[in-house]
Amino acid sequence: MKKSLLPLASLLLMAQMSNAQHMNYPQTRKEDQADNYFGQKVTDPYRWLEQDTAKETEAWVQSQNQFTNAYLQQIPYRDAIRERLTQLWNYEKYSAPFKNGQYYTFYKNDGLQNQSVLYIQTGINGKPEVLLDPNKLSSDGTVALQATAFSKKEKYFAYAVSASGSDWQEIYVLDVKTKKLLSEKIEYVKFTGISWKGEEGFYYSGYSKPKDEATKYSAKTEYQKVFFHKIGTAQSEDILVYEDKEHPLRYVGADLTEDERFLVLGISEGTDGSEIKIKDLKDATATGFTTIVPGFETNASVVDNIGDKIVLNTNNGAPNYKVVLLDPKNPAAANWQTIIPEQKEKLEGVGTAGGKLFANYLKNAVSVVEQYDYKGKKERIVDLPGLGTASGFGAHKDDKDFYYTYTSFINPPTIYHYDIATGKSTLFRKSSAKFNPEEYETKQVFYPSKDGTKVPMFITYKKGMKLDGNNPTMLYAYGGFNISLTPSFSMALIPFLESGGVYCLANLRGGGEFGEEWHKGGMLSNKQNVFDDFISGAEFLIKEKYTSSSKLAIRGGSNGGLLVGACLTQRPDLYAVAIPQVGVLDMLRYHKFTVGWGWAVEYGSSDNQDQFSYLIKYSPLHNVKKGTCYPATMITTADHDDRVVPAHSFKFAATLQENQGCEKPNLIRIDSKAGHGAGKPTTKVIDEAADIWAFTLWNMGIKNLKFPK
Repeated sequence: MKKSLLPLASLLLMAQMSNAQHMNYPQTRKEDQADNYFGQKVTDPYRWLEQDTAKETEAWVQSQNQFTNAYLQQIPYRDAIRERLTQLWNYEKYSAPFKNGQYYTFYKNDGLQNQSVLYIQTGINGKPEVLLDPNKLSSDGTVALQATAFSKKEKYFAYAVSASGSDWQEIYVLDVKTKKLLSEKIEYVKFTGISWKGEEGFYYSGYSKPKDEATKYSAKTEYQKVFFHKIGTAQSEDILVYEDKEHPLRYVGADLTEDERFLVLGISEGTDGSEIKIKDLKDATATGFTTIVPGFETNASVVDNIGDKIVLNTNNGAPNYKVVLLDPKNPAAANWQTIIPEQKEKLEGVGTAGGKLFANYLKNAVSVVEQYDYKGKKERIVDLPGLGTASGFGAHKDDKDFYYTYTSFINPPTIYHYDIATGKSTLFRKSSAKFNPEEYETKQVFYPSKDGTKVPMFITYKKGMKLDGNNPTMLYAYGGFNISLTPSFSMALIPFLESGGVYCLANLRGGGEFGEEWHKGGMLSNKQNVFDDFISGAEFLIKEKYTSSSKLAIRGGSNGGLLVGACLTQRPDLYAVAIPQVGVLDMLRYHKFTVGWGWAVEYGSSDNQDQFSYLIKYSPLHNVKKGTCYPATMITTADHDDRVVPAHSFKFAATLQENQGCEKPNLIRIDSKAGHGAGKPTTKVIDEAADIWAFTLWNMGIKNLKFPK
């Protein structure tokens, strides 16, 4: 008899697969911990897992990863999926070039590089040279570029980097001609831009040095400030430009208008609502900032200035947003002059280039771009290649052209040149991805939610697919924070589509696809609408015979991880597989870690009795019931996630493992030297995608897979 080559752990696990109620999950210690919320006792037996740097927690993480990996090893096509993903990923990828004076810059990835490399060239036809290669900043590709900015005359280039996926960043400065680093090193930076004042220095947003370096990845982050750094000086000499000692839980960002006349502060008390202050730097008598948009009932952003007037994008009195002109000396909304009135479609953003305004609208979650002059005259609708997502409509005022990117679910990012005077788009660079979009199709459907609201969903699949209820289907959504999900290409989806899979993206309430009313319909006490929208989408796919409960998976990340966690606990019978990624899963304590406090404007807080009453009803961690059969679930998180701390996922995994009432597995996959997702190295992205698809298809009962050679 031929001997098995599987590790002992895998053999033991396979023996346990027949009855997951008795799977030998790693032991998770319980403690007698409970809190009293307005007279209601709520237990929290796994709170010790919040101490993510404690030795006991580290040992728990190691044992859970070993168990999960042993499970995944027994899936016969796991390696084949990884090999197919690696093959597909291996092509040159470019960003659209952006002009800075005499230079053009763009990102390029040769195929499998962990991080894309930033190139610079003189003129659009110049010879590209490496400006910055982040792959050389670490041995394993876990250092990623974040904010970047050239000085006014392109003498210097400032850039921020993050390590291991953390939100914490450091800023450095290069001499552009020599490519040599200056002595600058700015630490304790998070959620910042970089805005240069001439060649002198730049504004940035930062924090005081954390009291305890060991807990900076989980401790609450407070008192963001704006500083000005002068080139050639130490960080300790940076000038404090703005701070608010009375409101520790506010974000503040700084930016200069292109002519460097106005310094603009964008302030928020969380993730919704804004206040805008400006300072006229040409006014020698100005001693402080003037508030032109008081906080925090509306959302607004400064687009540009016309002399001493400010161009503003706002949803004040316009849920779908409008563009107005205001005088900082008389900033009351009653005095605003409308430039671009509110439309039926949501105005997703406004760019400027060549003295024109480019309004990017969303029409049923796809891009429609319109070109205006600064007086509000519409000059044209930009002719886009199809129904997808277009981005990059921005350049300097003296530019005559620029480059933008178009993508959809089945069209890899393609770069176009745009002539501002004629409005003509021409192909600049076509993707070299080894993928034939002609074999697939995407359609958009509208289905009724529980309360009758029509919700849009994109559905992508191989042409000729039969609606027999037997197709492996992945339903993805987000539904929160005014964030819009629009069509985009992901190579990670291709092996699933090649295997006959159906990929569905639903635009739930809480998102920004249809303006502020759509957003408000899924926030605070209306959050259950989001879950109802998602559940109704799953029911629609089953009713229309795209799939069945035994072949349906749900997936979402961050706020989308909350979505998946809530829906798997509310309707565990509806799905075969659930993939909650880096999710907000403990709705009673989320605001106690890092930047979680900022989400209270979206979710509410358990410190408030009325808000506690609805949070406890859907909080995934607190709605797991003993003996219930939950879908096969693989939770994913990362050890350096300081946005949504891994304790959410740790506690939820332990709770599911304790209470699962059937043979379906409940696993957790914990990435090392990774964070919330941004800047993750290619190798880690491919490994994670392979594991998710292997777990998903295996738990749909699919035993064999074949991919094109």
